[in-house]
This record gives sequence, C-alpha cells and structure tokens, in this order.
Amino acid sequence: MATAALPAVPAGFTGRDEDLARLFPVLDPATESDLPVVICAVSGLGGIGKTSLALCAAHRAVRDGWFPGGTLFVDFRGYDEDPVTADQAVVALLDGMGVRGADLPQTVTGQYGLYRRLLAEERRSMLLVLDNASDAGQVMPLVPGTDHHRVLVTSRDRLTDLEAQLIDLDVLNTEGATDLINRSLRLSDRSDDRATREPEPVSELATLCGHHPLALKMTAGMLRRRRHRSVASLVDELRGAEDRTAALGLRPLFEAAYRQLPSAQARLLRLLALAPAAEVGSETAAALADLGVDQTFALLEELAAAHLVTPVPGGADVRWRLHDLVRVFGVGVVKGDAELWEEGEAARERVLAFYHRWARAADGWLRWPPGKSVSERFVDRAGALAWLDSERAGLVAAVQWAREERYADTAVRLSQCLGEYLYWRRSFDDWITVCGVAREAAHRAGNRMEEAIAWNSLGAALRETGQAEEAIVAHIRARDLFQTVGDRLREAIAWNNLGLPLREADRVEEAIDAHTRALDLYKAAGDRPREAIAWNNLGLALRQAGRVEEAIDAHTRALDLYKAVGDRHGEARAWNNLGATLQKAARLEEEVEAYEKALEGFRDFDDWYETGRTLYNLALAHQHAARPTEARAHYLQSAAAYTRANAPADAAYAQSRADALT
Repeated sequence: MATAALPAVPAGFTGRDEDLARLFPVLDPATESDLPVVICAVSGLGGIGKTSLALCAAHRAVRDGWFPGGTLFVDFRGYDEDPVTADQAVVALLDGMGVRGADLPQTVTGQYGLYRRLLAEERRSMLLVLDNASDAGQVMPLVPGTDHHRVLVTSRDRLTDLEAQLIDLDVLNTEGATDLINRSLRLSDRSDDRATREPEPVSELATLCGHHPLALKMTAGMLRRRRHRSVASLVDELRGAEDRTAALGLRPLFEAAYRQLPSAQARLLRLLALAPAAEVGSETAAALADLGVDQTFALLEELAAAHLVTPVPGGADVRWRLHDLVRVFGVGVVKGDAELWEEGEAARERVLAFYHRWARAADGWLRWPPGKSVSERFVDRAGALAWLDSERAGLVAAVQWAREERYADTAVRLSQCLGEYLYWRRSFDDWITVCGVAREAAHRAGNRMEEAIAWNSLGAALRETGQAEEAIVAHIRARDLFQTVGDRLREAIAWNNLGLPLREADRVEEAIDAHTRALDLYKAAGDRPREAIAWNNLGLALRQAGRVEEAIDAHTRALDLYKAVGDRHGEARAWNNLGATLQKAARLEEEVEAYEKALEGFRDFDDWYETGRTLYNLALAHQHAARPTEARAHYLQSAAAYTRANAPADAAYAQSRADALT
C-alpha cells in the first residue's frame, strides 16, 4: 500500500527527550493497551512544539521499523478560519494510500467505507499522524477500527472526549531553550558562536521568550538577520518593548486563541493577566473575576484545557499559572481598551482587598495575642502559614501596587500584615521591599503615622540582614515621627526596637538607655505584654555590658510578666535568653534547664528558627560541660530545625559543629 510521506522534523529541534520518553511507549505497537485503538493526543499552547515532537517521534519509530505498513499524515489546520473537516481529511488520507481518480468513491459514505476497509486489510502496523486538530470531532471518524495501528494527534486543546493517552506539552527548560537558540544560529552559519560567547544574555533571552519554542525560533531569526549585533542588544530591545508578544511576532497566534474563547473565559483570562503574580489560587482568581469559587474553577478548567493556563496541583487547592507571554498579551488587550482597563482596575481593587482581609486574619495567628479568638478563616497557625506560603509572591507583588495612588491605602495596610510572616520565613529581602514601598507611599500621601510604622518595620528587617547602622537610622526616623503625631505607645515600640541594632553596633550604653525609655513608656501606658518584651531586650543589653546579675533579674522579670499575660511564645524567648545569661554566670545546670523550657515553648508554636537557636545554645552548654555525645546530638537537631526554618547558613554551621565532634 502506498502511504503519504511524513513532513521533515523542523530544523533545530531539541530539548524534548523527556517528552519523547513519555510518547514512545504509547506508540510502540508491541505495547499492550486496554484501549480498543491506541491513540496518543499531544496538546499544548500554540507554538509550543507539538507538531515538531510528533514528527520527531514518528520518524524515529519508522526508522526503528515499528510501522512497516507505513505512515499517514494530515494537517487539520484546526485553528484557521477554514479548518479541514473529517470529510476532507478522509479524501487526503485515501490519496496517501494510493486511492485517487476513478478509484475514489463518489460519496462520503463510500470514501469512509473504503478507508476503513483498507486499514483493516493492512495487517502490518501503520501510524496515523493527525496534526493540529481543534476538537475530537475532527479526528474521531478517522480512527481505525483495528488495534494494531497507532494514531498520534496534536491539538492546542486537551481532547478529553477521545479515548486516548493524553500528553500535555510544556515550555522547554533553560538548557533546552538556550540550546535551541545556539542550534538555530549555527544551522545558518557554523561560525556563529554568539550563543557560547554570551551565555548570560542568551539565558535572559530565553527567559524573555518564556522558554516558548516558537518565540525562541523567532528571536533566533532576528539574530540571524542581525549577524553583527550582540545577543545582549536584542535582550535590551525586547526588555524595553511595550508589547513583547508583538516584538516576537507571536501576537497573531495569541489573538486567534483569544478570539475563539467564549466571553466568560476571555474575561477571566485577561483579568488573570492583571493578577499580582503569574500563579494564583482559585480563590484569588475568583476575587479577580468577582465570581463564586466553583464558577471560577470551572472557567479555569476550560482555559487549562485550551492550555492558556496551567493547573499546578498542591495541597488542598489547585493553583493556576499563566505563561509569561500569555500574561503580556492579556495586559496588552486590557491596555488597548478604556472599558476593559477600568474593568481590570476594579478587579485589582478586589484582589487587593481579598489579600488584605485574609493576610490580616493570618497575621493574627502568627502574633499569638493573649486570649486571641479563632479567626473567620483559619483554625490554626499551620493553616494561616500554609495560605501565606501559597500566596507569598502575590502578596509581596500586591504591596508594590502602593506606588499607584488608587491602591496605596490598602496596599500599605497589607504590608503591615506581612512583617511577622516574612520574619517567620526568614524572607528578609521581601520584607525590606514591602516596607520600603509602604514607607514611600505613606510619605507621598502625607500619612505620618503609616510612614512611621513602615520605618519601624524597615528597621527590623534591616537589622535581620546585618545592616545595623541603617536599622538605627530607620528606628530613629520612626521614633521621631511617632513623637510628632503624639503616639506614646508606638514611640515606646520604636525605642525598644532601636535598642537592638544599637547593641549589635556595640553601642551598648545607648541600647540600655533605649530599652529603659521603652520600659518607662510601657509602664506609664500599663502595657504589660510589651513591658515584658522591653525587660527581655534590656536583659540582652545588660549581659553584653557585663552586668550579668542585672541581666538575670531583667529576664526573670520578663518571664514573670509573660506568664502573667499568658504569652507562652514570649516566655520561651525569655527562657532562652535567661539560659544564655546563666552561662555567663557559670550556672550550668540552671542554664540547661532554662533551654529545655524554652524548647518546649518554641516547639509548641512550630517556631523552627528559635528552636534551632535554642538547640544550638543547648549543644554549647553540653560541650562546655565536657559531654560531647549530648552536644553533637543537639547540634544535629539544631541543623534540622534551622533547615525547616529556611536558614541554610545557620543549618550548615550547626552541622559543621556536629561534624567536628565526630
């Protein structure tokens, strides 16, 4: 039987070894299957390389002798204005099988009958490649009635109506993307070594293309036309492009996909493009769309079937990721229409309000206020942390909307809900970012109170990154602003925070004075919980000044106050600090007992950083007492706790101390 020749594999094909490894077992005629006819449907975003993958797999299979009956290929042009129908395709397939002219039946029924009979009579395995189908209806009439042939379908949509093995094709990884650029350049000129001479610009170029194969090929074409220009120059040009999809020549592809969407899906897609992060949870998407979660989820599933969003399973909720170039396209659609722009601005206001509401609820759990009631959403600290972890990128990005006057107020208040969490997760760079944006926005608005709060939080974040002098400046600015607005309680907080970087800068007497001033203000206000914090911090400064007995007294006062107000986490901090001070007084057994009590509290709150620090202190105590076995065990436990707290440097140091005792 004569069969149609396969088109060639596009030049420069690379980076699909894992996808081919998934595809080959399905195509192998020797593989058993529960399906009546083995069909494999490869789907993915337009231009992602589905046809290239299918042709590569088909050519290799033919080379290895899997399909002695031959191959058949038809391009359905499923997303063109005039797609190929199944009735038209059967004529093309019969032609590929050598049936033409007078041999071709005159009726559609006769053509299908002959097509199926020829396939049934051909006992040797054949491969049918049905490319670029838009729906299952285009290909189902052409599926053979025998199980020894194989069918390979490509589509931008997941063809879930087909009884088929479904393979979703994603973008290339970094190595595959950069290799594609290199291969494409060298195919036209073997001496073109720009990709190897400029590895960093090539990597950035791949990122700007979203690792999308067609976008990468377009940029390689631009570079070939600009033989004497650097890769870096193209990177600069694309980075400054108002619409990157247009600059890459991909806008028509995305426009076609967008036009084919039902109105509700199209609306959700363009609103997702305005989300603060490329990946969002279902509830966040619902807030953007101003729809119920179930309705939004159904729309997201339809967009995922069209490969315009990617579902990312994890935890209790599916998250949804928008490809970077689709995101750029969506933003461009909104910007080009005043009505859509206002729709988008309203959506951003909704998601910002949604974030603030739940971040505030989660923050309540992390601060452990005495007598705190259960929030309206989270039933425990773990749930609050899980939500914050899942939405962190969006939360941090949303705070940066404070640079726009319309969103400044809510975004600044959102920033105030994230400090404790970002400290908890050791995400100090993000903390500095949100504090800086909030401070600038509050200053522009003339809101001295919020500006002071932002300065105070910024100082805490700077201190955690070892920038003590900068932290001192920030806390002084906060203190002075609080004094200006007459908020004595927040002034006390600023004094107390100021003492910490002063101590780290070896300005110990100034630190003692700062904590003492805070104490006096807290006592005057009758704020016993914060008075406990000030006593605890004062103890640290007194110990550093060599006034050990006074430091022990300060930590003991802090302990008594923490117990009185029911702040068990603060009590754990005081026990840990008391232990370190008892070490200075050579009261070893009391020191160990204090650390053990601190551990109980920190572990109850899943505070893994403080757990790691306390275990490290306990290891030191055992080492000083010449108990190396106990010391090593606690160093190892400290390393494990630090790892859980996202503190790799501390974990590595604790591990090294353990290794030294091996």
